[in-house]
Amino acid sequence: MPTASTAAPTLPAFDHKPRPYTGPSKAQVLAMRKEHLSPAILHYYKDPVMIVEGKMQYLYDETGRRYVDGFAGIVTVSVGHCHPRVVEACNTQNETLQHTTTIYLNPNIAQFARKLTDQLPGDLSVCYFTNSGSEANDLAIMMARCYTGAFDVVALRNAYHGMSPSAMGLTALHTWKFPVPQGFGIHHAKTPDMYRGPWGYDDKDAGRKYADEVADVIRFETPGKVAAFIAEPIQGVGGSVEMPPGYLEHVYKHVRAAGGLCISDEVQTGFGRTGTNFWGFQNHGVMPDIVTMAKGIGNGSPLGAVVTTPEIAKTLGQRLHFNTYGGNPVTMAQANATLDVMLEMDVQKNSREVGGYLKDGLTRLQSRHECMGDVRGQGLMLGVEMVESRDTKAPATALTAAVHEKCKDLGLLIGKGGLSGNVLRIKPPMCFTKADADFLVAALDIAITECA
Repeated sequence: MPTASTAAPTLPAFDHKPRPYTGPSKAQVLAMRKEHLSPAILHYYKDPVMIVEGKMQYLYDETGRRYVDGFAGIVTVSVGHCHPRVVEACNTQNETLQHTTTIYLNPNIAQFARKLTDQLPGDLSVCYFTNSGSEANDLAIMMARCYTGAFDVVALRNAYHGMSPSAMGLTALHTWKFPVPQGFGIHHAKTPDMYRGPWGYDDKDAGRKYADEVADVIRFETPGKVAAFIAEPIQGVGGSVEMPPGYLEHVYKHVRAAGGLCISDEVQTGFGRTGTNFWGFQNHGVMPDIVTMAKGIGNGSPLGAVVTTPEIAKTLGQRLHFNTYGGNPVTMAQANATLDVMLEMDVQKNSREVGGYLKDGLTRLQSRHECMGDVRGQGLMLGVEMVESRDTKAPATALTAAVHEKCKDLGLLIGKGGLSGNVLRIKPPMCFTKADADFLVAALDIAITECA
């Protein structure tokens, strides 16, 4: 992997010519957006970038300029922008049947449910499809409460589980919580953060120690019985914070002893992104009772899912429950094609190999830049926490924003997150290559050098 350079890096060669853009200008789009869209819909940059075309791991603006996509539409584009197999399946279905709902039989939803559950271990064999990860997490909590007869739920601080009212209650970042009634019955245990918490990477027993906090929350803040525990195997929006080894194993024991179900939020970690396994929970040797997923499941299609056991799934049979667009034929066609491509491309292997190569490059970069406090994550779900000082670990929020903007100017689009906005989130489409990784590291090196 290349070392520091003062020249702007050259994008990897790629055989694709974007279509000429003939729509409204960037200034016109920005003006219409300001007038007609909610001010809550933010854009990342001081000088916004307008994306009008995508192909595999690259994006194009209205001028035809190409960018390396290091964020995959917020960890959503899994097999690549406009992958030809996915586009063909979606177009064919659009020409055949666009919508009926699940009141009629259609092969797409049944075939995808079988194909999806074939990728899950144990008795996780029943699906319910939604339109988003927020909806999936809402439904998972309701199912847990109905199944157990308990109401209290334990989640984690620094977690993000969505922005619907119920999911907002599970989320524990003040920047994402509105001052409205939410979070009834939700208790948030401390984040098992090995970089900032009391037990670090060098403590082999850190997982058990952090898990004891969940046991204390159950003991002191609930009736002693809980409906569920929900966690992301790697916290995404919270800044790519990994769960310590052994943590989920101990937590699941505490939760089950209190009568609760264990929910793994795989909205960002699922479908091979972590490289080592197809699902994030498998990296911890645990078996959840419910798995929620979205984002990469459909390569950008608005789709989420709850997968659970037949026994737990029966809880929804006590009342009517319906989702108009869940399982839509076009969405299911896109998801079917996406999963086929994932398995044929072996995106898990690519995430492991390219992600490991990229992480090694970022770690070497860290040795030259004092402001890179922590490099963490697995596969193609990585994070770089920026600090003012490695001694104080004070968040370098302004520097992170400047580096983030400079990367865009160099042709690299990445994310940023964490409560203080000081973590660079690197989660590209899983067709990312080592050449793309070289470009990313070179661009980040230049950006930090110029901004620090």
